[in-house]
Amino acid sequence: MAEEHRGAEVGKVRDRLAAERRRIAELIAETEEGEQEGSSELSTLDQHPAEIGTETADWEVALSLHEQLTGELADIDAAERRLDDGTYGLCEACGRPIDAARLSALPASRFCIEDQRLAEREAATGAVS
Repeated sequence: MAEEHRGAEVGKVRDRLAAERRRIAELIAETEEGEQEGSSELSTLDQHPAEIGTETADWEVALSLHEQLTGELADIDAAERRLDDGTYGLCEACGRPIDAARLSALPASRFCIEDQRLAEREAATGAVS
């Protein structure tokens, strides 16, 4: 019976991850369209320099968003691998279970909230532990 429950839970997580993958894929497609439009507009020679600056900034924002979304897809891939190998829901840093509410909100979570905060702090300061 416990195995059936676990199977049902894994199925729900896989469904959530698949839905998130579709949402992100749609956003990536939108940013790619914006990047193509932006790069073609940047090649126009008769634009005012301020317009070129604005378009360049917009293009950089779209590129940054695209990179972030690609990273989120990688996180979903990693979560699916953890489901397959039985480590889903365990913090990659400390090995403790990740809070169910956190997994519900962010199903691709790799870290418990404490280790996530530490990772973000280290990323912000450039520190490595």
